[in-house]
Amino acid sequence: MTDSYSNPLVYFFGQGRADGTAGMKDVLGGKGASLAEMTNLGIPVPPGFTISSTVCHTYLDAGQFPPRLRAQVETALQRLEAASGRQFGGSAEPMLVSVRSGAAVSMPGMMETILNLGLNDVTVAGLEAQSGNPQFAWDSYRRFVQMYGSVVDGLPRKAFDGILERHKTDAGAARVIDLPVDALKSVVADFKAHVEQETGRAFPDDPIEQLWGAIAAVFGSWNTKRAVDYRKLHDIPDAMGTAVNIQTMVFGNLGQDSGTGVAFTRDPSTGAAELYGEYLINAQGEDVVAGTRDPEPISTLGEQMPQVFAELQQMAVTLERHFRDVQDMEFTIERGRLYMLQTRRAQRSGRAAIKIACDMVDEKSISLEEAVARIPPNDLDQLLHPMIDPSATLDLLTTGLPASPGAASGTAVFDADEAEALAREGATVILVRRETNPEDFHGMVAAKAILTARGGMTSHAAVVARGMGKPCVSGAQEITVDEERHCFSVNGREIKRGEWITVDGSAGNVYLGQAALVEPELDGDFSRLLGWADDLRHLQVRVNADTPADAHRGRDFGAEGIGLCRTEHMFFEGDRLSAMREMIVAQDHEGRTRALTKILPMQRSDFEAIFRAMEGFPVTIRLLDPPLHEFLPSNPDEIASLAEELGKTPAEMRRIVEGLEEVNPMLGLRGCRLGIMYPEITRMQARAIFEAACTVAARKGRVMPEVMIPLTATVVEFRKQALIVREVAEEVFRERQITVPFLMGTMIELPRAALTADEIAREAQFFSFGTNDLTQTTWGLSRDDAGRFLPYYLQHNIIDHDPFEILDLDGVGKLIQMATELGRKTRPDLKLGLCGEHGGEPSTVAFCDQLGMNYVSCSPYRVPIARLAAAQEALAQRGTMDRTRATV
Repeated sequence: MTDSYSNPLVYFFGQGRADGTAGMKDVLGGKGASLAEMTNLGIPVPPGFTISSTVCHTYLDAGQFPPRLRAQVETALQRLEAASGRQFGGSAEPMLVSVRSGAAVSMPGMMETILNLGLNDVTVAGLEAQSGNPQFAWDSYRRFVQMYGSVVDGLPRKAFDGILERHKTDAGAARVIDLPVDALKSVVADFKAHVEQETGRAFPDDPIEQLWGAIAAVFGSWNTKRAVDYRKLHDIPDAMGTAVNIQTMVFGNLGQDSGTGVAFTRDPSTGAAELYGEYLINAQGEDVVAGTRDPEPISTLGEQMPQVFAELQQMAVTLERHFRDVQDMEFTIERGRLYMLQTRRAQRSGRAAIKIACDMVDEKSISLEEAVARIPPNDLDQLLHPMIDPSATLDLLTTGLPASPGAASGTAVFDADEAEALAREGATVILVRRETNPEDFHGMVAAKAILTARGGMTSHAAVVARGMGKPCVSGAQEITVDEERHCFSVNGREIKRGEWITVDGSAGNVYLGQAALVEPELDGDFSRLLGWADDLRHLQVRVNADTPADAHRGRDFGAEGIGLCRTEHMFFEGDRLSAMREMIVAQDHEGRTRALTKILPMQRSDFEAIFRAMEGFPVTIRLLDPPLHEFLPSNPDEIASLAEELGKTPAEMRRIVEGLEEVNPMLGLRGCRLGIMYPEITRMQARAIFEAACTVAARKGRVMPEVMIPLTATVVEFRKQALIVREVAEEVFRERQITVPFLMGTMIELPRAALTADEIAREAQFFSFGTNDLTQTTWGLSRDDAGRFLPYYLQHNIIDHDPFEILDLDGVGKLIQMATELGRKTRPDLKLGLCGEHGGEPSTVAFCDQLGMNYVSCSPYRVPIARLAAAQEALAQRGTMDRTRATV
């Protein structure tokens, strides 16, 4: 990003006016824009200035600041001194500042902050005289040296914590705020000595040197591992960069008439329309989010400081009305005076997001279109996962704060790196910590839930967990976490690494063992929001369902048919598997037909149940797709057992199994190739489909079968298979004296099929894009093996997304677009759908709608997500919604 001389690099705010506005997030970042807007609204904001986010990449790329930045910062400092009436580095009335990050999209806790900057051995004396509180002055100095050493010099916090704990022990102090002044002076001296010993440089005393070191460190924090991980998780572009905010300090740690806190204009967990948050008396902001002290609920502030509480309530109303959304506010009270340090769009749970959106529509604050646009589709996932079964027998370990709703079970782990490693291996883990900090982010992403011994409802653990939709219990004060021994103890019991626990983030309870979970109940607001979405969208949403239970679940979630019924999944159990194996090992057509005759009634019964579940909606049935060897055992003992069951010798059975093995089965004898080589399989499946359809139709049921030929590469393959299906359909219709309308189509999952879609469309009435295989064959990689290198590719920015999670629009997407255009050029009424795992991913849903597809199909629990994503794309096409809005 280049430095344009036509635009300023520094924007001032203070004394009732600001150089920026809320609409300048791309330049000022979210924090800087909100500070400017609050200043312009007349809300009490400590004065300061923002360094533009355009400087971020200039500095990171070149390793130095733009030449004109220094002069602009010096000018801003002079304005700040005039506004505050204090001098930066002054011995009598020193002005201290905070240095904070602030990207255009909120990334809470992911980048760095430094408070009390400007303190040295001279200015601390001035602060002491100015405040009349030596303990406050030296505690502020202690905090600054620790923050600066950690953030700027990159020294681990653990060493500073160890020094502090030693001084607390020597002084007999239970808390840091109980340390006497002499002890705090010794802490500062030891901190500075530690910095010099580790870095080889004396701790900087010059406030200007301190400031530039802090600015550089905050810009540099854009590329920390936790920030990069957060951006990947939330799809935030690396090119965005962060702004840096320098603001005069106001102090919440001046005594009992001072404090600091975090407040939400509505409850971010439940959506209740009431002020929600926490605060601490005689503390700085880091104390609330760090979890080192247990905060008080915001409601009790009205008892301690009624006037301040009334002002805070009024500011909450003003800010929510102005921004027309729920606000997350940070505030400090300095000697009875309230200051606002930040306001931003509040992170909220999925349940809260829906309630808030519906309530604000009822309040006429927003339109229903805005309500639909505001909910990130993936947030619905939080509402669709199991909760603890009320009838379950539970072994309660302890109770903490219900920091993020939902329930999950997993094995306890006590280290973020281990959580990530175990999850990568497929383990289900719960991260247990004293308190989390930003360095734990990757472990929190990997864990199913988070449990902390310290911290409140707005602690790091709580905010991050809510943002990710993971259950979290924070502030479980009864537990003692021993991170060195990888265990925690509670009420005389010890839980070791690897033991199962269950976290109920809705109730704040923690249980021993793996609790039974049940499906959630969706309230009226959920149905109401999705009803609005259905009225707005034009892309249909179907479900991938292989069983009647999946079909019913899909309908419950609003699916408008089945887009993919995988018939092979019906064979992997009991008598069905035995009959399937008998068919596979048969040596001739007659033997295979005998075995298939056993399978026919099983398939027919399944199809009848699925047609009934989806009565009145289309059901797309894919004929047998996987290679036959997948149905046979590979273990010698199992091969011997199967041989005995089928009247073969073990040697004969081994030869059969070995004969079916393929070097690359993904590209071998599977899909329509099976039906061409063994047409009796296609005939059996077609008969099962049409006999089931006729049975349902004869009982006055509405049935709409769509028969899909898998893995078609040529129109000839499709023609041969379609001929068999149509012949069988006519046979069944004659036998049953009833005719059922049906469609014949194919799955486009090979590049050749996409490239020759115009030819295939002469025969096929519909295309369904199978993006799993289409991705594999386009990329030339196996989804099962790609895990060995895709994480490296992602980490080193070789690719932006895992192509199996986010559809590759530049490659696979181009093939889909080409097939869509070619197919409809030949057959204008060609029905088009997408049924791979991508079908419930919001950006893929939008892409399908843009191409004019008829539907997407996804797993049952992704159906509501796809419905909402389709509505948001419809709004985007109308120009009433920014496509990026609901995804950040």
